[in-house]
Amino acid sequence: MANDMANDMTIRDEALGWAVRAGDPAFADWEAFTLWLEADPAHARAYDAVTAAVDDATTLLTEAGPANDDHVAVDAPIRRRPWLASAIAASIAVVGAFWAFQGTQRDLYTVETALGETRRVTLDADTRVELAGGTAVEFDRKDKRYARLQNGQALFTVRHDAAHPFEVAVGDERLVDIGTVFDVRHDASGLSVAVSEGAVQYDPDGADVRVSPGEVLRRRAGASDYTLTRLPAEQVGEWRDGRLTFEAASLEEVAAQLKSATGIDYVAASGGTAAVSGSILVAPLRKDPAAIGPLLGLSVRSQNGRWVIGSR
Repeated sequence: MANDMANDMTIRDEALGWAVRAGDPAFADWEAFTLWLEADPAHARAYDAVTAAVDDATTLLTEAGPANDDHVAVDAPIRRRPWLASAIAASIAVVGAFWAFQGTQRDLYTVETALGETRRVTLDADTRVELAGGTAVEFDRKDKRYARLQNGQALFTVRHDAAHPFEVAVGDERLVDIGTVFDVRHDASGLSVAVSEGAVQYDPDGADVRVSPGEVLRRRAGASDYTLTRLPAEQVGEWRDGRLTFEAASLEEVAAQLKSATGIDYVAASGGTAAVSGSILVAPLRKDPAAIGPLLGLSVRSQNGRWVIGSR
């Protein structure tokens, strides 16, 4: 018990010292102060208590004023009062900023799917996210209106709220929903955003492009420019029903999407330059991976446990 009391006294003294130093306009050691606050929850509690107590005392002094103008002893606290008030204000501002910073920290968790697997995450009654195979998405326990697509593909069906729009982070870019249903793919080939209902604002702090129903925005990996083209709305999220549609896609893109959807190790032949178009069902490929050849007009060969696709 004695040790606990001594420890409490030490923390209180440290808190008082920080309150005094932080109130000095020349104070610059904010990093050390923040580290001290973070070291133990008791530090922040003690600091709050000290600043609150001093603030109360200062208010009382201000309201009471000198009891006797001829009494010299009153002069000392009156002269110190402006400095003390600014010190307290600065101290409270620091604590407020610190806790505001703490409050903005996200409490993230990751949901992942294996290749060939799909999964649904329900965030609330009107908001769900469906993950394609080989996908990882981060969600925030404290904010159900936020997600970060690390890699892969996901279909977002969200309740639109103009006051608190749903936000999807993809790399350094942001997508903000202005509607309800949109599909996002982020992999080695780049980024695509397709909308079937409502709208999505792509990169609102930069390019600020609106993607409307029946449109798909594509940006190649490593590129800053993008294309915005038409897309049948029924194709958005069709991978949930076991269908994939390609339009002038590279062999690398086709192989990556086939691998994601089936779990089969498809790879693109080196040096292949074919632009692949067509629509296929995924289920038959699980029984016969080579069936992709006649379906999309490609060559297919098995090599060391992998299925290599190329142009004919």
